Amino acid sequence: MKPIPVFVGYDPREAVAYHVCVNSIIRHASQPVAIVPVALNLFQDYDETHTDGSNHFIYTRFLVPHLMDYKGWAIFIDGDMILRDDIVKLWELRNFAKDVMVVKHNYKTRMTKKYLGSKNEDYPRKNWSSVILWNCNSWPNRKLTPEFVQKSTGAELHRFTWIDDDRIGELPKEWNWLPDEYGPNPDAKLLHYTLGTPCFDEFYDTPQGEEWHHERTLTDYCQQRTNNGQ
Repeated sequence: MKPIPVFVGYDPREAVAYHVCVNSIIRHASQPVAIVPVALNLFQDYDETHTDGSNHFIYTRFLVPHLMDYKGWAIFIDGDMILRDDIVKLWELRNFAKDVMVVKHNYKTRMTKKYLGSKNEDYPRKNWSSVILWNCNSWPNRKLTPEFVQKSTGAELHRFTWIDDDRIGELPKEWNWLPDEYGPNPDAKLLHYTLGTPCFDEFYDTPQGEEWHHERTLTDYCQQRTNNGQ
């Protein structure tokens, strides 16, 4: 059984979020997963020249097909998330007639600033690109070379403008639930703390933040020997 390729956004300003996210993936997974950090320092053929990014993987996520050598399928998720269910269930939602599959959010944000004072604006297809099932082998996605991503604007990339609309598949909203925008959801399969991960003081008590803190406790866990050495 080949591992499921899962690419997770890594931002050194909230490194703990990445590790908590990865722990939640591993805890719930029923099949092998190959987890790859999408971290800027690991790219040797891409120089980030965009200056409008709110996190360090806002553009490099679009290089997942390139990293996969334009073969097979892969999952990308932001690092400010935790899984509440088996990522294999997300993997099984692949539609081979589509180039990507995303949750098609349509909402107005409730805050103009998010973590670390980053600007937070409304725009078409906001947060569609935070969870992506990539068909890396599709012809449109072969356009996603480092040069293409470097020259493209955020609007062009995050709106998937290189793909025909009927080739953008839709995932259930529970696979990219925004508790800090939509409110709590006990049926959510993936929680996305899009305004700010609870590791930031100002978002410590964000809706369903207690689940993130619990996952962090599990991530920090280390079994110890008892006093008698057993």
